[in-house]
Amino acid sequence: MNSNAEALHAPLAVSGNRWPQWLAVLGLIYVLICAVSMIGSGFKAATGGQAQELFSFASNPYIGLVIGIVATALIQSSSTVTSLIVGMVAGGLPVGIAIPMIMGSNVGTTVTNTLVSLGHVRDKSEFRRAFSAATVHDFFNLIAVAIFLPLEIMFGLLERVSAWLATLLVGADSYSMSDMNFMKALTKPFVNLVDGATGMLPGAMAGLAMVVIGLVLIFVAITYTGKLLKVLMVGKAKEVLHSAIGRGPVAGIASGALVTTFVQSSSTTTSLMVPLAGSGTFTLKQIYPFMLGANIGTTVTALLAATAVGGAVASSALQIALVHLMFNVFAVMVIFGLPFLRDLPLQGAEWLADIAAEKKIFAAIWMLGVFIVLPLLLIAASMVF
Repeated sequence: MNSNAEALHAPLAVSGNRWPQWLAVLGLIYVLICAVSMIGSGFKAATGGQAQELFSFASNPYIGLVIGIVATALIQSSSTVTSLIVGMVAGGLPVGIAIPMIMGSNVGTTVTNTLVSLGHVRDKSEFRRAFSAATVHDFFNLIAVAIFLPLEIMFGLLERVSAWLATLLVGADSYSMSDMNFMKALTKPFVNLVDGATGMLPGAMAGLAMVVIGLVLIFVAITYTGKLLKVLMVGKAKEVLHSAIGRGPVAGIASGALVTTFVQSSSTTTSLMVPLAGSGTFTLKQIYPFMLGANIGTTVTALLAATAVGGAVASSALQIALVHLMFNVFAVMVIFGLPFLRDLPLQGAEWLADIAAEKKIFAAIWMLGVFIVLPLLLIAASMVF
């Protein structure tokens, strides 16, 4: 009788002991929001309000795209890079320059998928399945950029729609959200503390120090939030993933977004899916919608980061966060929604996986090509044209 009672109460005890971890998550989210506010203040101070002139070299959209790809591939966290971009926009970086960077971060984050798939390299069949599951994300994001970057250059599609939405959400009258921005009041003591510590440095160095400290804090906050949420939510995430398989693509996309929101990391979502594809538990066609959902779910971090910004630049900070969301939602609607485009990422991934399974060197060539050669070619093309 006693042993049965203990067994019944054990799960409750484990669940009850998780409240310090949830408090830690809340604390880390607070640090993230403070860090974004610090980057905005520091970037503005470091550039003397001349951010546009400082980043004039990135006014070429292809250079902006390369910055996003390379930064995210190096840091291996699109959440960190997009949060940094939100902070830079709050510090004066024009939204038009930041949009290609956001697109590039989507491409750069796919390097994680490929690295995870390399764990299956010893078994040819497993590697073929895992590598195709990883690179379907690459192909989808590359096609998305190929469609939406030209549209952005020609018509300013995302900039116009996001500006309208941001104005609608933030408002321009006396009842606007910017007037009720309690987040700024919450973050002010922390930001002022760091500002006071860096204020001893001369000139622009003080602002630069704030940016660097803010970037480090963003990276730490996102890394440890991901680790904590993985412990707290990964079991639930797996349940959502397994229950959605076979219920259609819409359920798959929604579940991928939900799982990524749960664990605050598209890399974690990928690490759940790629091994399942490699082992043959799920097919590439079943995994595909989850990858697209992960793209949407990871935009929550930038939206959260935008809450740190108040005042005149609140609308711009929210706008660039909305660009990240809209880019991913529109990409799913267009590429997955149109039958003649829907299967292109699947076909590309299967073709590449067949080649890489026979000759592993092609897996390395693909990674070098997408994350090193392609950016260099884009830089070269921008200089010519």
